[in-house]
Amino acid sequence: MTTKISARLDLGKLSSATYATMGRLYAAADKAAEEAGLETALRYLVYIRASQINGCAFCIDMHSIDARNAGETEQRIYALNAWRETPFFSERERAALELAEAVTLVHDGQVPDEVYERSLKVFGEEQLAQLIWIVVTINSYNRLAITQRLVPGNHTPSSSS
Repeated sequence: MTTKISARLDLGKLSSATYATMGRLYAAADKAAEEAGLETALRYLVYIRASQINGCAFCIDMHSIDARNAGETEQRIYALNAWRETPFFSERERAALELAEAVTLVHDGQVPDEVYERSLKVFGEEQLAQLIWIVVTINSYNRLAITQRLVPGNHTPSSSS
């Protein structure tokens, strides 16, 4: 059985200046995270995990493709939704995923102090600040993509991935 998914409003066209600003914010957050020393693999894992939690098929598809293009393994991508039960992720990745989940699920009771403190200990202030920004921006993009019903399946990785 095939489900036809049709997109809704094209916010990129109907509010191009705002949409472009969002794109610049996302790019700036990712670049700042990279410059602060947050590894490419870690950033992709955060993007995919937040997108899984939010149910954003478009972003899961896009970031999984980009992660594989950047050298991420299928095994780690497939195990991401059960990262706590696998040995595949480093301490840094685990701290980033835990924080990403807490921020994404902020409606469940805020970001717990122990999660924040563990992240601060692992990353330090500068990297933690940049990690928070990439989590916030992917959550924003998830909400835009879900609301627009962006259809997954047509992403081509950029050469810079």
